Amino acid sequence: MAITKETIRSLIKEGQETLGEVELYNRPYEFEENGRYVLVGVRQAGKSYMLYKRAKQLLASGRSLEEMVYIDFDDERLLGMTAADLDLILQAYGSVYSHRPILFFDEIQNVDGWEHFARRLANQKYQVFITGSNAKMLSRDIQTTLGGRYLDGRVFPYSFAEYLAAQGIALSKEWQHGKVRSQVQQAFTKYLLWGGFPELLLYRNKRRWLNDLYEKILLGDVIQRNKVKNEMALRLTIKRLADNVMQPTSYNRIANLVKGTGVSTSVASVIDYVRYAKEACMLFPLDNYASKFVEKETVKKHYFVDNGLLSIFLIGGETALLENLCAVHLYKKYEGGLYFYNKGIEVDFVVPDESYAVQVSYSISDEDTRKREVDGLKKLHAFLPLKRMVIVTFDEEETVKLGDGCIIEVIPAWKWLLE
Repeated sequence: MAITKETIRSLIKEGQETLGEVELYNRPYEFEENGRYVLVGVRQAGKSYMLYKRAKQLLASGRSLEEMVYIDFDDERLLGMTAADLDLILQAYGSVYSHRPILFFDEIQNVDGWEHFARRLANQKYQVFITGSNAKMLSRDIQTTLGGRYLDGRVFPYSFAEYLAAQGIALSKEWQHGKVRSQVQQAFTKYLLWGGFPELLLYRNKRRWLNDLYEKILLGDVIQRNKVKNEMALRLTIKRLADNVMQPTSYNRIANLVKGTGVSTSVASVIDYVRYAKEACMLFPLDNYASKFVEKETVKKHYFVDNGLLSIFLIGGETALLENLCAVHLYKKYEGGLYFYNKGIEVDFVVPDESYAVQVSYSISDEDTRKREVDGLKKLHAFLPLKRMVIVTFDEEETVKLGDGCIIEVIPAWKWLLE
């Protein structure tokens, strides 16, 4: 069915009602006053929320709802929409209102070629805010087309600090010494297992909600978008990545693990499947800082963008969940500057530009575990002088003094995440 102006007019009216009625918890995100934005992240991370937040800011500054156009491109009434149809939005708005619209486009990656329309809007000096669930929207090709006319950013599910605030747990300067400390610890246990998707807080059956979300991402953002034919091989590839989330893993090994179940695949197909999952913002990779270029491209660690997505694959995987959570926390801050180190020694996370290294261990009460984690940091420090060395645990805290005057901080994850 062809997209009509009448359909667009209905969507514009509904969008204005949504922007006027929505109630928000104030997530920390600062918008440039005159900036246009492309915001990208996994589904349900809170990207729509960011559009609502910006709309509320503009309303508070004196703009009117009639100036605003909010379109959700996941709406089934827009199925089959093409780039050639996008101008209908301006035409439909102009047939009702005389204002110059402020444009909010949610999940616009559903329309192939959207970036050319977005560039024209920028050239014509419209205020535009765009979200999407495909990391290709931040790719060099898209950014070249947009010509530097948009600011880009990633949106992640709640950080632990946001998770606490969303549940009304306020942190004072002395929070570690009162009853709030136990509230934080209890909340962390749930956050570790279920992650930080904002909407998940509303549901009792969290596993069912996460399973439903995973299926939506997999079917809509991976299989359908990339026309994947061997769905079972794709599913097993992601399952094997979850099983090996703490281990550097080659594409060849993943392919062999998949084929070991009796499902045919190839290394080339596995490389594609992992790329599709990355593009859907479900996974992110880390390179080995000690590797040569070829090894960097073929042997990586892969982490899930939220613990909730990882937890649906694991049974009793507290150690894997703790490392994944630390990976997400560091990736948000350092992104391309974050590595793991594996060459004779293993160190979970290294930020060379900051001379910062982090080991993750659920507990170091076992003497062998303690020695392994401490020795890894000591040996890395001898090779790459470090300003800060940390072992993140579930609930243990101490200071390990090294012979050269350096120290290793042993910090509970719930405390480290709130630094």
